[in-house]
Amino acid sequence: MSIFIDTGIFIAYVNRKDKHHSAATGLLESIMKNKYGAAFTSDFVFNELMTFILYKTGDVKKAAQLRDMILGNEKKDIPRFINMLFIDLIILEKGWIIFAKYADKKLNFTDCSIIELMKNKGIDHLASFDGGFDGIVSRIRY
Repeated sequence: MSIFIDTGIFIAYVNRKDKHHSAATGLLESIMKNKYGAAFTSDFVFNELMTFILYKTGDVKKAAQLRDMILGNEKKDIPRFINMLFIDLIILEKGWIIFAKYADKKLNFTDCSIIELMKNKGIDHLASFDGGFDGIVSRIRY
């Protein structure tokens, strides 16, 4: 069993005012306890997340908190529990096909790359609050 973590889960986790904060916290705690097996995210999600957090909050410390959660930090004794997947040319091209196919769902390109990564890597579930994924992948929102 495995799970891919979408951007919104991380955003809700660090933002205590987010309506999904409690659900994101519970879900990430379950993922850390290996309830869903191996955990994954991608470089596109990481990019989207860092940009969003810095743009919205101006707080590089919040971005660093998420960086440490995703990448780990040996100096702070924070282990890495999320595997990072990287978008290559094949995933990029197949992501484009998904982007065109599901244009009516208004998925952004990062979302389409997630769908292709999940298919390509055999990832079972997606942790996301984005209903645009419904009917395409198995979404867990806690």
